[in-house]
Amino acid sequence: MEINIKHSDDRVAVIGLGYVGLPLAVAFAKAGCHTIGVDLDTRKVKQINAGISYIPDVPTNDVAELTKAGQFIATNDYEMLRDRDAVFICVPTPYDAMRAPDLSFIISAAESIQKCLKHGQMIILQSTTYPGTTEEIVQPILERTGMKAGVDFDLAFSPERIDPGRVDFTVKNTPKVVGGMTPAATERATALLAKIGAPVHPVSSPRAAEMTKLLENIFRSVNIALVNELARMSERMNIDMWEVINAAKTKPYGYMAFTPSAGVGGHCIGVDPYYLSWKAREYDFYTRFIELAAEVNQSMPFHVVSLIERALGNNFKAINGSKVLVLGVSFKRDIDDARNSPAERVMELLVTRNAIVDYHDPYVPKFHIGPDVFHREQRNFSSQPLTEALLKTADCVVITTGHKVVDYHFVVKHARAVVDTCNATEYVKVGKEKILKLGSGVSA
Repeated sequence: MEINIKHSDDRVAVIGLGYVGLPLAVAFAKAGCHTIGVDLDTRKVKQINAGISYIPDVPTNDVAELTKAGQFIATNDYEMLRDRDAVFICVPTPYDAMRAPDLSFIISAAESIQKCLKHGQMIILQSTTYPGTTEEIVQPILERTGMKAGVDFDLAFSPERIDPGRVDFTVKNTPKVVGGMTPAATERATALLAKIGAPVHPVSSPRAAEMTKLLENIFRSVNIALVNELARMSERMNIDMWEVINAAKTKPYGYMAFTPSAGVGGHCIGVDPYYLSWKAREYDFYTRFIELAAEVNQSMPFHVVSLIERALGNNFKAINGSKVLVLGVSFKRDIDDARNSPAERVMELLVTRNAIVDYHDPYVPKFHIGPDVFHREQRNFSSQPLTEALLKTADCVVITTGHKVVDYHFVVKHARAVVDTCNATEYVKVGKEKILKLGSGVSA
């Protein structure tokens, strides 16, 4: 017999107050739900309760108003989950060194909920993961209480759809997908998510919802890999791939523009393909197409280093002992998130080749490389002020992330050589002979 709990679901908890969890918690609080955010990071808890946001996409004014009104509070005490109607799990899902899923954060969150689980609660997993996680990992942990999903509590999966730095589509207007363990769970989760204002699309099961998220990001991974491969081919054919992309964009149907890059980063695109390929092997199925795309994208930092070597060689320099300045270490432009940034691998490869490496990023004041097989020990860097002197002393400047606030005319004017991986110098007119651009067979 499945549960059919009638509840207002006005008391919400969000576990994990990062790029996904904090916007979600604030959205529910603004929608009138009394919301608590749970995070083991004491610094985050203190900042939120002081009315301060550490996520650029969440205005500090919103956090300040909600905490002052008592509508939103943060804690690291899981015992406060006991009086919640609904609990969202928004924790990281990275992979390990062998590209296997690391579900330790989900497992830890589920075990903490299990200790406080009460009859009638709604548990919704939002963390990106492989199909089956909700039913195979979260459900058994929660059922250690003796309660049953669909009978004593509701359980569902609804993938996060956060694009850091984006202002046109946010948690409040990006459509949500949700799949519950039972039709009643799906209906309840749909009604709850609708409170924050975005359309909600129900699907038949948690597995369908989990696969939806993977499809969205693997679609991007595959298309980025395609254009990265074409960019490398264009270099040999003396064709400017950026010109080709701009021309193709004029077609009003049947084409979606993707651009070359130093690689993929962030919490989704570089990770999700491996989650699915790992799970597929359980079914004796091998996702060769998906893994090939991931392979192409993972190879791009190595190609960028080869372009740096070429740019240095044009000035009769070797990479050994040369000063290389990296511009931009966040995984996409105009944000402060450097998770899985391709700049990390580029810098590791440069350091192992005995280059002298510095970086500048107005959004990321501190950055590190390693520890991994490319650089065994962690090495910490600080962002350097982008001065004329810094540019002139660098043997090569490599633009890995093209932040809009950087003056690339100034960069090219004072740099000796520039490797542009993201077409940031598109509108630079003077000094183009110094620029070697990814995806272009000739100097810009």
